[in-house]
Amino acid sequence: MSRVREIPYNYTSFSDREIALRLLGAEGWQLVSELREERRTGRSSRMLYEVLGEIWAIQRNPYLEDELVNRPKRRAEALGGMRRRLGEIESRRAGNIKVARLLELTRDAVDRFEDEFAATRALRAKVLRRLARVTRRDNILFDGFARVSHVTDATDWRVEMPFVVVTPDTEDEILFLVKELVDLGLTIIPRGGGTGYTGGVIPLTRRSAVINTEKLEALGAIEHLELPGVARPHPTIRASAGVVTRRVMDVAEEAGLVFAVDPTSADASCIGGNVSMNAGGKKAVLWGTAIDNLAWWRMVTPQGEWLEVERLEHNLGKIHDAPSAKFRLRFFEKKKLLRERILEIPGSHFRKEGLGKDVSDKFLAGLPGIQKEGSDGIIVAARFILHRMPAHVRTVCLEFFGLARDAVPAIVEIKNHVEKSKGVLLAGLEHLDERYVKAVGYASKSRRNQRPRMVLIGDLVGDDVDQVASVASSVVRIANARGGDEALARGAQALLARPRAHRGDRQAHQRFQDQRGRGDPAPPARRVHRGHRAHQHRVFGGEQARPARCAGGLFFP
Repeated sequence: MSRVREIPYNYTSFSDREIALRLLGAEGWQLVSELREERRTGRSSRMLYEVLGEIWAIQRNPYLEDELVNRPKRRAEALGGMRRRLGEIESRRAGNIKVARLLELTRDAVDRFEDEFAATRALRAKVLRRLARVTRRDNILFDGFARVSHVTDATDWRVEMPFVVVTPDTEDEILFLVKELVDLGLTIIPRGGGTGYTGGVIPLTRRSAVINTEKLEALGAIEHLELPGVARPHPTIRASAGVVTRRVMDVAEEAGLVFAVDPTSADASCIGGNVSMNAGGKKAVLWGTAIDNLAWWRMVTPQGEWLEVERLEHNLGKIHDAPSAKFRLRFFEKKKLLRERILEIPGSHFRKEGLGKDVSDKFLAGLPGIQKEGSDGIIVAARFILHRMPAHVRTVCLEFFGLARDAVPAIVEIKNHVEKSKGVLLAGLEHLDERYVKAVGYASKSRRNQRPRMVLIGDLVGDDVDQVASVASSVVRIANARGGDEALARGAQALLARPRAHRGDRQAHQRFQDQRGRGDPAPPARRVHRGHRAHQHRVFGGEQARPARCAGGLFFP
C-alpha cells in the first residue's frame, strides 16, 4: 500500500505515505490506508489528495511559496480552494467517523500551512535585521533560486529547502554569523562547492541556514616556514575555505611542487570541504589524505569561538607512519586566547589496516574539524604542506578485458611489487570499474574493438629514470599475466586524450624498445610496419606521439 502514488502535483521522490506522515501524522496515514479499502466512487479521496498535493507542491517549490508569502490575495484564493474541497468531503461523508477524524486532521494541516506564511514573513524580517549587522544585506538570500541551489549536493538527495542562504565576504564574518544564527534558533549548515556524496550539506529541517563559504577565496603565496618540531623550513601554502582545489594545485605545480589533496572533484570542490571531509585522491597512495598534509586549520565552533588546530612535530608524510600525532588546540575570542591544550593521538588510530582511511571513525579521538563534515564547526582557512615530486614520472594505463575476478588481484600485486622496489614510488593509483568506464565514455588505448571491463591508471615516480622504466615494465608484465593491455606515458593527459588518425609517421618500430617490458629483440632498423598509417595515435604535449609498437599498448617518450 505504501507504494501507491495518488497524490497529484507530486514530482518528488516522496511516496503518498511519506507525504501523509509529514502533513497528517501517523494517525492520518492509518486512516487513509483504511479508507482506501472502503471506497465507492473515490471522489472524496481525490479531493483530499488534491488538498495534500497543493500543500506539498507549494512547500517543495520555493518560487510558489514566495508568491504566496508576498501576495496575500493569491494566498487567500489558494487556502479558500482547499477549504471548499474539505467542505465538499464533509457533505459527502454520510456519518463516517473515520472520514470525520481525517477531515479534522487535514483542517489542522491547512491551518498550520496558513500560519506558516505569517511565521515565515516575521522570521525573515528578524533574520535580515540581525544578520545585516555583521554582513551586507545582499549576502542574505531568501529567494527561490538561492534556496533551490542549496537544497542538495552531488547526491541529488532533497529533503527540505533551507530557510536562508548566507554568503559572507570575509572569514571574520563567519564567527558573528554563527552567533546570530544560533540565537535565532536556526540549524547551521556550512557549504562549499557542493560536490560531496555523503549528504553532509543537505538541509533536514525547514528552519535551517546555509553558510556558503565560496567567497572566501584568499590564496597565499608558497612560503617556506619552520613548522613546530620540524628540523628545517618546509614549503607550505595558506588557503581560505572557498578556494577551489584546482587553484591550489596549479600554484604548487608552477613552483615545481605538489599539492597532495587531489580529489576527483578538484575543479569544483573547495578547501573547506577537503578538510571537513578529509579528502584524498590518487596521490593519497604516496602522501595520504588531507589530515596527513595539514600544518594547521582555523575554524569557528558552534559556541561562537575561534579554534586553531596546529600539528606539532609533523612527520611530513602519512600520519599513521608516526608513533603518535600531536595537535595544539587554541581557542580565541576575537584575538584573546581563552584556553589551550595538547591532543596526542596514536598514529595507528587514523587508519585501519588495509584501508586508505577509516571513514567509520568520525570522532578521531576528539580531533576537531577533520572528517566531521561540518558537524562540529565551520572550516574557514587552512595551511597545507607541499611536496616535491621525484624527477621522473611514468603513468601506466592498464586495461583489462576479462572477468573482474581475474583482473582485480592485479591491484594488490602491483602495489606490493612497487613497495618492494628501491627508489621507485607509487604516487597514485586510480581504479575505474566497468560502469565508470562506460559512464565517462573512456576511449580504449588498446587495438581491441571493445570497451575494457576495468582500467588501472598509476603514476610511478623516482629520481632514476632507468629504475622507473624497469619497474614500469614489471608492472606491465603483472598486468599482462592478468590479461591486461597497457600504455605508458609521461602524464595522464596523454592517456586521456582522444585518438586521431596519424599522418605519415613511418619511423621504425625499434624506438623505445627498452620500455616494452617484454624482452623481444628489436626489429631491424630497415623494417617499417606496412599498415602504420592506419594507426590511431595520440597528442602528447602538443606534438604527435610516436608509438613504440603497433600491437598491444602504446609507449610514449
